[in-house]
Amino acid sequence: MNLSGKVFIATGAFGALGPAVTACMMSHGARLALVGRQPAIGVEHPAGALVYTGVDLSRKDSAAEVVERVFKETGRIDGLVNLAGGFQWDKLEGSTLDSWDSMFRINLLTAVASCHAVLPYLLRGKSGSIVNVGAMGAIKATSGMGPYAASKAGVVKLTEALADELKDRGIRVNAVLPGTLDTPRNRADMPDADFSRWVSPEAVAEVIVFLVSDAARAISGAALPVAGRT
Repeated sequence: MNLSGKVFIATGAFGALGPAVTACMMSHGARLALVGRQPAIGVEHPAGALVYTGVDLSRKDSAAEVVERVFKETGRIDGLVNLAGGFQWDKLEGSTLDSWDSMFRINLLTAVASCHAVLPYLLRGKSGSIVNVGAMGAIKATSGMGPYAASKAGVVKLTEALADELKDRGIRVNAVLPGTLDTPRNRADMPDADFSRWVSPEAVAEVIVFLVSDAARAISGAALPVAGRT
C-alpha cells in the first residue's frame, strides 16, 4: 500500500479519527492536506502536512476554495478522505428539527460539498480515490440515533451514487462504517461498556489506507463495516 508521491485531502482531520488516519497515511508515504474547523488544543501535526483551519465544509464555496488552495500548493490531488462529522443523540418524540438539520449539515453536506469540490481535479488525472466515513448506525439505528443514523445513511447512498457516476472515469468511491470508536470521550460517556469490543481509530485508519491504495483498485461503491466486536 505505497502512497508515495500522492496528495490526499482529509476533511474533519482534527476530530477523533484525524490523528490516526493522518499518521497511518503518512507512514505509507502520502502527503496530506488537513482541513477542518479548528485543530485540537495541544495536538501537533506531522511535519510535511498542510493544515487549513477555519473551513466550513458544509458550504460549497468554502470547500471549493480550500481544495483550490491545496492544488495550487501541491500541484496535484490524488484523493479525498471525508472524516468530517459529528454525533448528536435525540429522540423524535418531543424534539425539534434542529438536530436533524445539524446532523445532515455536519455529516452529509460536508461530504457532498467536499466531493463536489475535488472532482474536477481528480477528473483531470482520470484517476483517484474517495473514501467517506459513514457509521454502523446507517445499517441499524437505535433509539435516539435517528438524526445521526439518517445522515450517515445519506453518506452511504452518496457513496453508491457517486461510485456509479464515476465508474468509467477512473475514480473509485467507497465508504467505511465504523462501530463505536475506542476514544477517551466515548469511554467517559459510556463507562460501563466493554471497551475491548470497540474498534480503535488506528484499525479504521488502516482500512482507509487500503481503500485509497492501488491494492483496492477493483473496489468501488462498497460500504465496508469496521465494527470490531460490537
